Amino acid sequence: MTGIIIAGGKNTRMGREKAFLDIGTERIIDRILSIYGDLFDEVIIVTNNPLAYGEFDAMIVTDLIPGKGALGGIYTGLFYSSSEHAFVAACDMPFLNKDFIREMMRHAETADIVVPRTPDGFQPLHAIYARKYLPAIKKLIRAGELKITGFYGRKKTDIIPPDIVTRFDPEYRIFFNVNTEDDLSQVRSLTAGKTH
Repeated sequence: MTGIIIAGGKNTRMGREKAFLDIGTERIIDRILSIYGDLFDEVIIVTNNPLAYGEFDAMIVTDLIPGKGALGGIYTGLFYSSSEHAFVAACDMPFLNKDFIREMMRHAETADIVVPRTPDGFQPLHAIYARKYLPAIKKLIRAGELKITGFYGRKKTDIIPPDIVTRFDPEYRIFFNVNTEDDLSQVRSLTAGKTH
């Protein structure tokens, strides 16, 4: 399985590359890549600022169809992936859980899409997608339908319910995104003195 990091966001609320935010002893991107390195033989970073990511041992790619948001990023990552399935996460998720991702990978043995569901809904930027759906995703993009969950019902989807998610993380921090300075402060306080 390939690990894809979606780092193509506009960072409008934060005003800087969220992947490089310092959360104590490391940057968010360093933490994600450390986890990915233990799980995946191939790592792809999808970004519209490729020069910023040149230091990393990963395949750096830019959107094949620019301006199509996260769905466009998923499409690009899957296009370049050499695996049947890929795990996709956003670049601003500091609390990824290796054991939970492994659980998701196990589910992917019998499903085309594996996506967690919390009381807030699906988590499409912490999900596994089959590469064979590239044409379906491209069709959605061309039609201007950029909601990632738009094609879930039409595919073999394994939804991981909240009761399984909470076995790994009772507070759903796994899915936390750093979008604002307040979010960053919260993450720093949670990670103070801790390592992953």
